[in-house]
Amino acid sequence: MLHTHSSLLASLAHATMVDAAAPSGPGSATMAHAPLHFEQLGLSPIALDLGFFTIKWYSLAYLVGIIFGYWHLSRMIRQPGAPLAQRHAEDLFFYATLGIILGGRLGYAIFYGPELFAHPQDLLKLWQGGMSFHGGLIGTVLAIAFVSWRNRLDFLRVCDYIAPCAPIGLFLGRCANFVNGELWGRAADPSLPWAMVFPGGGAVARHPSQLYEAGLEGIILGTILFVLFWKTRARWRPGLLMGTFACGYGMARFIVEWFREPDAQLEDFAHATGLSMGQWLTVPMIAIGVLLIVRALRRPQVGVTVQSLPQ
Repeated sequence: MLHTHSSLLASLAHATMVDAAAPSGPGSATMAHAPLHFEQLGLSPIALDLGFFTIKWYSLAYLVGIIFGYWHLSRMIRQPGAPLAQRHAEDLFFYATLGIILGGRLGYAIFYGPELFAHPQDLLKLWQGGMSFHGGLIGTVLAIAFVSWRNRLDFLRVCDYIAPCAPIGLFLGRCANFVNGELWGRAADPSLPWAMVFPGGGAVARHPSQLYEAGLEGIILGTILFVLFWKTRARWRPGLLMGTFACGYGMARFIVEWFREPDAQLEDFAHATGLSMGQWLTVPMIAIGVLLIVRALRRPQVGVTVQSLPQ
């Protein structure tokens, strides 16, 4: 019994000495939290590998995002007063997919990788990555404009119905970026519980900015748009949903860019202008979004009684 008490006292004394030797003050938090390492998560960019055929998570994210958008749009247009019919949704599904792919790739080449134009064949190598959201957005808007013009639809109201379908694709795309270990963030304080060391990012603990974007652009913005469409009369105010999307995405992206590492080829541009390329591209989005929201709120709602469109 005496021996047991002696062992217990010795253990307490040792613990006290260790606590006394531990550093205190501002630097102690850094010692307490070791940053996470991406490799420890065991993630792979490949979702399915059949040997002769592989599917990557990034490609799957695009595919699922587009399919979900088509499914959700089909549900939305069943509500009273929809500005388009199912046959128009099918046209939009086809042309918007082209707009996302072609616009996204060309946008990346224009805004982030002009060197691709020196080797035009590289523009077709989508599997090597490099897609711009802003380019994809422009391509999608052009696709909507074409389908609206050809079928004499209200362009702005069609955009309102497309806007709530986009955040799920943004969420999945950013999650795929994280799985790929790409587009990581700026250096973070190692004491940050979720700071992470990414492959290719050196031994520096960084912000997982891909997940920040997934949360802001996908979950939060998507929730706002879903509530506005399904729980309010926002769809009766032309431009309100599209304006909310443009403004919401622009602000989310502008914020996240403070934590996201600029593209290597654009670091000098970011230092020279004080803002990253991504932030500059969001400025007109925010301005257009605010204008659309103000315009929608200042004008009367469209009539509730709307003729049914031919299916």
